[in-house]
Amino acid sequence: MLIKDKKRQINPWARNKKMKDSKNSNEGAGINWVPFLILFMLTIILNVLSWIIPGFSDVYTRYIFPIWVGSYGRLTSFAPLSVGEFMIIAGLLWIVLIPFVKWIRKHTIRLLVLIALIMTLNCFINYHCTPIKEAYEDSGREFTVGELSELRDYIVDKCNTLSKEIERDENGLLAADEAAMKLTARKSMNALGERFPKLSGFYVTPKPLVFSWFMSQQYMQGYFFPFSMEANYNNIMYVSNKPFTMCHELAHTRSYIFEDEANFLAYLACIESDDKFFEYSGYLGVLNYVNNAFYKNVSKEEYLSHTKISEQVKLDNIFLTDDNWKKVEDSSPLDTEKVKKAANTFVDTTLKVNGVGDGKASYDRVVELMLLEYFS
Repeated sequence: MLIKDKKRQINPWARNKKMKDSKNSNEGAGINWVPFLILFMLTIILNVLSWIIPGFSDVYTRYIFPIWVGSYGRLTSFAPLSVGEFMIIAGLLWIVLIPFVKWIRKHTIRLLVLIALIMTLNCFINYHCTPIKEAYEDSGREFTVGELSELRDYIVDKCNTLSKEIERDENGLLAADEAAMKLTARKSMNALGERFPKLSGFYVTPKPLVFSWFMSQQYMQGYFFPFSMEANYNNIMYVSNKPFTMCHELAHTRSYIFEDEANFLAYLACIESDDKFFEYSGYLGVLNYVNNAFYKNVSKEEYLSHTKISEQVKLDNIFLTDDNWKKVEDSSPLDTEKVKKAANTFVDTTLKVNGVGDGKASYDRVVELMLLEYFS
């Protein structure tokens, strides 16, 4: 009896241990994958529809996309700092912890499904909208070098004139109220809604990037973060770039994902603004594109015979001041050239994957849009 009772005491423990081991070995086996499978299939279907059905992306960005901006984008706008930056940090930590944390490994696939869906809804579909240039009657025409030179001289004249009319500090540097700039950028973009209906509606508040030094090493002025629906800008860059960049990134938040179109809309928003500083930033924002295109299409003698860019404009048309470049180089643990090369490769690849055949060179296509606008 004693032996039998002893066995009875041991067996329940053995059975419990076996059940516990079995439970541990099958941890995660009971995850309901059906919702994520549905989301994955929805992601594929939406991408396929945007590629093969003309007009699908136009309808989506006109009626559905604004819902995400007006809800989620409105929510993230309350945060004083860029939510997107902290999402990137969280993502990097997630990757680092994958080999060490079982829970993270178990949920990584589901996270990737959500990432793919969000990128599709907030970015990928937008690449298949009807191009802005289709709105112009002569969208298929080819412009002459003479027409390009006329546009170029017009932009240079505007820059030269405005450079003398805007406010500067005691050192001759441009001065502007950044808080006021954010409001003016939103107002100026909304005003374009009369011509481009998708630009009407709620606008998020442009936010400076905490890691602007890293953005500077990438030679990036701003960034639209699809996961937080934010328009972020480089806070270290020279102030002349900020109005144009704010408007550029805000154009992305209204579904205009192509870089040349965002440049074009930023240009229009700035030059049509009542704020002279915005107007100057708008012309400066496209000056290099137009001037470089003209320089490539004429002889050196022909180029030198045209309106010259003033020395003041050259001083204002910079990415970073020398002092800020020094601060970036001194404080960063990374090599700027390597960061820039990696960033260029990433941007170029991303654009080509989404059907932009010329990749990063597509930025230059803003010149064609400007010619269509100027001669329309």
